[in-house]
Parts: sequence; C-alpha cells; structure tokens
Amino acid sequence: MFDLEMVSIEKPEDVNFILGQSHFIKTVEDLHEAMVGSVPGIRFGIAFCEASGKCLVRWSGNDDEMMELAKMNALKLSCGHSFIIFMKDAFPINFLNAIKNVSVVCSIYCATANPTDVIVAKNERGRGIMGVVDGSLQTGIETEEDRQWRLGFLRKIGYKLG
Repeated sequence: MFDLEMVSIEKPEDVNFILGQSHFIKTVEDLHEAMVGSVPGIRFGIAFCEASGKCLVRWSGNDDEMMELAKMNALKLSCGHSFIIFMKDAFPINFLNAIKNVSVVCSIYCATANPTDVIVAKNERGRGIMGVVDGSLQTGIETEEDRQWRLGFLRKIGYKLG
C-alpha cells in the first residue's frame, strides 16, 4: 500500500529548475562540475536527497538564493536519490545534455520555469517521485501567426539563425 501526495515546487516565477533522479552520494559534486563546465559564470544551487546512510539533503552551488531554494524544495520532496537544480538568469537547455551525461544521473523528470507539482508516492519505507505536472493545460492548436511568433522569438533569443 502507498499514499499519493502532490508537492508544489516553490520558486520565483522567472527561475528555472531541473528535477531528476540519480544513484550515488557524489551526485552533488558531479552536477556542480557539469553546471560550471557548461556555462562559465552560471549562478545556481543544487540539492540531492540521500536515500541511505544519514539520509541528508546534500547541497552545493555558488548562489545563496538558488542554494536555499534547492535545499528547501529537496527537503519538501524528501524522495530518495532525487536532485533539484535551480539556476539564475539561465535556461535548462544550456545544461541538459551535460547533466544527462553525468554517470550518476538516471533520469530527468522536468526542466522548466513553469509552476510545477510533483506527484509523490509514500509507503512505509520512504517516498518516490511518480511524475510531474508541469505548466498549464493547452488552449488550442498553434495558428500560422502563432508559429511565426515562435520562430521570431527563437531568433530573438539566439536559438535560430536568420
């Protein structure tokens, strides 16, 4: 038997985060290296839920606000071997491949700035992430005008040429 719970990620509206699963205590150090190796000068905070031994929230980073967000949300989740990374003035797209290539990373649940709820299962042994609700319901199908806006936006922020 288990119970399901919804845990909301708490963060400022413009802050992006990555939520994932890993398998070893060196997760924090490996993720820290992946972050600073991907974008020089990135401001971030990481927290990792240790699922054995002392079962602590392990943490790292280089920005006090992002580290506090990471620690607070990781403790709120308290799901074995999960990690959360908050980043300031940056987008997950700049780090996802580096993070996915970290040997201790098993999976990524989401990478977003959207309001997010995490579906958590709890049993007598502990808690685990079942999935996420990321963002809002869709309102329809993209029109040609919407498509042109999207392509223009991608060019404006440097993700498309021309």
